[in-house]
Amino acid sequence: MSVELDLAGRVVELVRSAAGPAARTEVMVEHNAEALTRFANSAIHQNVADATTVVRLRLHLDGRSSAGSTTITGPDGLRALVDRTIAAARVSPADPTWPGLTEPTPLHVSAGHPGSGIHSGLDFGFDEATARSDPGERAARVRDFVRAAGGLETAGFCRTVYVSAAFANSAGHAVEGRTAEAAMDGIARVDGSDGVARLASGRLADIDGAVLGARAAAKARAARGPVELPPGRYEVVLEPEAVADLLGNFAFFGFNGKLFNQRQSFAEIGAEQFDPSVTIVDDPLGSRGEPAPGVPFDGEGTPRATLVLVRDGVTKAVTHDRRSAAEAGTESTGHAWDGSRSWGPMATSMRLEAAPAGTESPPAEPSPTAEPGPTAESARPLVEHVERGLLITDFWYTRVLDPKSLVITGLTRNGVWLVEDGEVTSAVSNMRFTQSYPQALGIGMVRGIGAESILLPDRWSGVRFAAPALHLASWNLTGNASG
Repeated sequence: MSVELDLAGRVVELVRSAAGPAARTEVMVEHNAEALTRFANSAIHQNVADATTVVRLRLHLDGRSSAGSTTITGPDGLRALVDRTIAAARVSPADPTWPGLTEPTPLHVSAGHPGSGIHSGLDFGFDEATARSDPGERAARVRDFVRAAGGLETAGFCRTVYVSAAFANSAGHAVEGRTAEAAMDGIARVDGSDGVARLASGRLADIDGAVLGARAAAKARAARGPVELPPGRYEVVLEPEAVADLLGNFAFFGFNGKLFNQRQSFAEIGAEQFDPSVTIVDDPLGSRGEPAPGVPFDGEGTPRATLVLVRDGVTKAVTHDRRSAAEAGTESTGHAWDGSRSWGPMATSMRLEAAPAGTESPPAEPSPTAEPGPTAESARPLVEHVERGLLITDFWYTRVLDPKSLVITGLTRNGVWLVEDGEVTSAVSNMRFTQSYPQALGIGMVRGIGAESILLPDRWSGVRFAAPALHLASWNLTGNASG
């Protein structure tokens, strides 16, 4: 039994002793150890590490619900958590929609990831070396990134995260699991132009700083001397970094079960809302040999499993926790988290499926004497089919204008290029866009999907999206540097 599972069981017993057997209790204990190495001006300027254990208690007593948390895990800290959560429940309003507790349920088995514990039954490809990595290993990747940039100014970070978590409730359900993650995100800069490279993985060994640094530098050099284009609708190729922003907004606003119940989401179950080439899944257990991005259960103890959100253009599902599922008359999909009651249940490991093998032409072989161009390997075959349009690396500062239709406004970043007759002809200044994300991926709007989905880190540890490059028929650019 892990330390976290022992703590969870102790809190369940403390509630039973203090409030009696009628109290319905659920406890999530999470130990999170994150280490981060930052660099700027091509030198490491910060190395930090933090390890925290958080105990979250949710309680339903006499028809009323309350919640509390603590990072003080000694006997006095746990007793104080229980006492104040019980006191809060007794003065809280009635909660007639409380969805009940998760009954004892075995966790799902992920193919190729054998068991490691009597409660979790799984290790999900857990990488001990990543969990126990040291600052020198992160620094080595930063060094390789900086050297590969060939003298360009660089900045970014390399991080590792180790999570060990357990859940227990008064219905007798008890599970535990652990996970590790590594990520690197860096830019190279020359003459005011930036290039970016990012990668996430369950294994630090998969993060090659030299490969990422060379990619960022090639993009930065190719982005020099940009021209300004007029606003308008352009055919585009979005590289994986930009596509990851689509997935993040789909997760937060589109496939969110709470917003779906409130009719604030575009999602219509069973409707053909996307091009037939589009399939989107949430893969919390990992796939294709990639370790799981999170533990195998959610904040309510519900076992996680692969969830198909869109299959061949048809919307199949949205994400639910127990409360939103009860409101919708369905079952939880295992997407509860500590903020899901306020923000709704959200996918944290979405994958836009790449094109099936053999459906994309192989990328052209680069000339051995030519300077590397701006196009990522996965996007190159798509660019070759563009008559006149834009190659876009990245989006940032994206904000929702209309949640129902998911109209987003934001800016391009880290490299935009004009493509004519399948060739990149000029760098382009950054532009503002205003675009409905579902509409951009609608029927007949997807002209091509890259042959590989790249794992990319999100702003929060434990959240990563797998994205291929996309060739889209139209993207609405609404402003340029002149206004």
